Amino acid sequence: MTEKHELDERSQILLRQIITSYSQDAQPVGSKNLAELSGLDVSSATIRNIMAKLEHFGLIDSPHRSAGRVPTDAGYRFFIDRLLKVNDLAQSAQNKILAEFGGNKTSNNLIQSASSILSNITHLTGIVSLTHSTPAEIRHIEFMRLSEKRILVILVINEDDVHNKVIQVERDYSDTELQQAATTLNQYLLGQSFETARNRLKVELLNLKSDVNTMMEAILKGMEEVCADSNGDELLTTGQSNLLQYSELNDINNLRGLFDVFNEKTDLLKLLDSCTSASGVEIFIGSESGHSVLSNCSVVGAPYHKGGEIIGVLGVIGPTRIAYEQVIPMVDVTAKLLSLALNTQK
Repeated sequence: MTEKHELDERSQILLRQIITSYSQDAQPVGSKNLAELSGLDVSSATIRNIMAKLEHFGLIDSPHRSAGRVPTDAGYRFFIDRLLKVNDLAQSAQNKILAEFGGNKTSNNLIQSASSILSNITHLTGIVSLTHSTPAEIRHIEFMRLSEKRILVILVINEDDVHNKVIQVERDYSDTELQQAATTLNQYLLGQSFETARNRLKVELLNLKSDVNTMMEAILKGMEEVCADSNGDELLTTGQSNLLQYSELNDINNLRGLFDVFNEKTDLLKLLDSCTSASGVEIFIGSESGHSVLSNCSVVGAPYHKGGEIIGVLGVIGPTRIAYEQVIPMVDVTAKLLSLALNTQK
């Protein structure tokens, strides 16, 4: 409705103040407090008239008949698109984020760090997606004996995506036997797609001794599970407990729905995937996400790059009343610094 109506300066000031006040304590804002906080030299009747206009436009709403007003999703959208002034992130904050990406980290570790970084600096839930656009290729494999009949399989997939998988075997194997098994597998797997190597290896297994054959089959099954996971999109989430501090989200039913979304991941991956075409930060407010469980939440995301290609999206999830002027530059800078770190790895 606001596309047909321009807000005058006083209306903009009051909408901004309602959003600012509500973001601090999640309490509806009454006309008396609004008159004091806005600094406008107008009568209480004028304040009420302006609030009535904002409500008519669908920018604010009254949760109860006698209560003050709260921003709507449309109000937040108007605020972000028309009124919000986003400042550059302080250099000290940028240096702190960059330091977290420092050290001799693999690409996978850098991406995992991004979720924790965003959660820590925003006090929201950090989310990072990773798109695997190429088939899993085995680059290195080794085994470690953990205990009787339990073996740790260490896999490096594609460039530096490290996975550990514990498998159960039918008998105990010596370190020498495990080393020989690794040598045999390296002969067939290294430098090839897992799908191709697996088919070839299954034929060769028929010629091996039965006890070695049994171990190889267990190892192959474990590797297959890892490689299957590596061919799909991943979603990392950090700091889910941060949402407990927001009264509008800590209802048991809301929390159950949110944590189901975090665990199932599919809906969030689809939402983040829609950010890949954005040139910068993309924001989904409440119902804009298309998922009822996120109706009280906002998702702020930005794509990150490696080798000139978008390989994922990082961002945060929080209540709709988050401090957008702070969160937006944090997400934007973190995405850019992660891209820089990924593209300058030695």
